[in-house]
Amino acid sequence: MGNGNDNLSGAGLRRLREVLEAHVESKKIPGLVALVGRGGDTHVEAIGAMLHDGGAPMRRDTIFRMASTTKPVAVAATMVLLDECRLRLDDAIDPWLPELADRRVLKRYDGPLDDTVPARRPITVRDLLTSTCGLGLDMTATGSPMMTAYFERKVYGENGWLLPAVEPDEWMRRLGTLPLMDQPGERWLYNVSDDVLGVLVARVTGRPFETFLRERIFEPLGMKDTGFHVPADKIHRLPPLYAPDPRTGEFTVADPAEGGHHSKPPAFQSGGGGLDSTVDDYHAYFRMLLNHGMHGTERILSRPAVQLMTTNRLTPEQQAAREAWARRVVHLSYGQGQTGGWGFGMTVRTYRGDYAPIGQFGWDGGAGTTTYADPHNQLVGILLTQTGMSTPDSARVMQDFWTTLYQAIDG
Repeated sequence: MGNGNDNLSGAGLRRLREVLEAHVESKKIPGLVALVGRGGDTHVEAIGAMLHDGGAPMRRDTIFRMASTTKPVAVAATMVLLDECRLRLDDAIDPWLPELADRRVLKRYDGPLDDTVPARRPITVRDLLTSTCGLGLDMTATGSPMMTAYFERKVYGENGWLLPAVEPDEWMRRLGTLPLMDQPGERWLYNVSDDVLGVLVARVTGRPFETFLRERIFEPLGMKDTGFHVPADKIHRLPPLYAPDPRTGEFTVADPAEGGHHSKPPAFQSGGGGLDSTVDDYHAYFRMLLNHGMHGTERILSRPAVQLMTTNRLTPEQQAAREAWARRVVHLSYGQGQTGGWGFGMTVRTYRGDYAPIGQFGWDGGAGTTTYADPHNQLVGILLTQTGMSTPDSARVMQDFWTTLYQAIDG
């Protein structure tokens, strides 16, 4: 819990600002918003501009595409259903998601799609929560038959825009035409489980995933700027998403604000990567997790639900496989995510590999976002940019953010 001293050093926070400013002044990162929260102390920096060639300045209420940083928040909807006994951890998902019943499993996860054996058991709710359902994206093997099939059957869009573009029922139908890559419960695989969970929540509750998240998580926490698209009256607060050219560094717009992917409600509300949000909204959510599920006097999630989410759920063998994945994608994500464990929808540090302590939990997003909470120091750190990870630049500013942030803790 730390020692009750909530101080952040003034000199340390000035140094943090200088390091972030240097990244913006280098012209590699057009703008960013950073938040540091410790106990009752909250410190926010908004640096740079919305556009790479100027434009409106970044502000505390600028809205960002959270990309994979969506996962730790979206998973809370499933936890509400577990708390209410509307789902159980080891229930088979077949009654709600019949498309994923009676699975065939690839003999080799990178082998031909027709070389399969029967699944030894059904997929469970627990398998989805721990990302071990047997389906996932392996961006290091984009040429494998399974990854090719994801794109050819339009389960996911190509060109790096990896969000489903069809209604949930059609998406599930397409997913159901594919075998599993591994037996249920065996191997940690990225992303697909988080999208399936959103469909599961919608079917169990009989309402859209976003509606349930809004009623049970966003509204009670005051997350007024969080959702799966940015409404017209707020779109001026959303910068374009840049994917700098890896060779020239030129700022290519991967997704504009007006008329872009986030300017209208999506066909599919993606728990794996679809949310838009602000530093203050995310701070409220991660502070609730540090407070064991409480927001002020209101309970959002039960204490044991939060403990399950925010502590490692993987076996040593699964952890070894996840670490191998993190090392393999290092050229894609430039060293993000090598932390050992995985809870529900988020990574959990199981060893000390950098400036952050064991037990820190959260995740990063390919659109240039990072959010973690640290129970030992009662700390939340959030850094949001509009610069995707086509170059190492946003990953470097994230790493420098955490390195300087941890030096700013006094006591």
